Amino acid sequence: MQYRLMGQTGDEISALGYGCMRFPRSGLRIDEGRTERQVLSAIDRGVNYFDTAYIYPGSEGALGRILTPARRGKVFLATKLPPAMVSSRRDMERLLDAQLGRLKAECIDYYLMHALTDMSSWERLKNLGVEEFLEKAKEAGKIRRVAFSFHGTTRSFKQILDDYPWDMAQIQYNYLDEHTQAGREGLDYAFQKGVGVVVMEPLRGG
Repeated sequence: MQYRLMGQTGDEISALGYGCMRFPRSGLRIDEGRTERQVLSAIDRGVNYFDTAYIYPGSEGALGRILTPARRGKVFLATKLPPAMVSSRRDMERLLDAQLGRLKAECIDYYLMHALTDMSSWERLKNLGVEEFLEKAKEAGKIRRVAFSFHGTTRSFKQILDDYPWDMAQIQYNYLDEHTQAGREGLDYAFQKGVGVVVMEPLRGG
């Protein structure tokens, strides 16, 4: 496995991460036996970055049961705050505590604002007190790094990137999306600012 430094964090992240939105299922439920075998196979082969989210049905809970304390120490764990479920600072705290419980984790390595689309989506969270919430969560040792995932224009991506000292951004990027959404221009801009980038949809959902 090859590894890359995540921006200026000093974290060495595997070139291939593991997206946890589409764990194998048995009927309507996650097949945790198959999922555990797949996750452990990835860890054995050097994958050390696992990405989930509050709104991925069953994903955080399954990952929390699979990543025992011994396994947890081998990986970087990323999950996401769902803005659509946030109407107050108290909601942010409640959701984060629920995620820590689901993941059976004391700390989340990368905590993302999920699916920001433009500056107004970020401003809404700011008006609800997200900046103070994030700083307090870091001080309490509940999160290590702050990031966001993004689906919007290059211009909006740059505006959001300039507005907060982000550790990482997650963008859709592939052969079909090289010049859409954040695109190559956004990728280069993040690099110039020293912000790490994680790519989602490298095969556009394939």
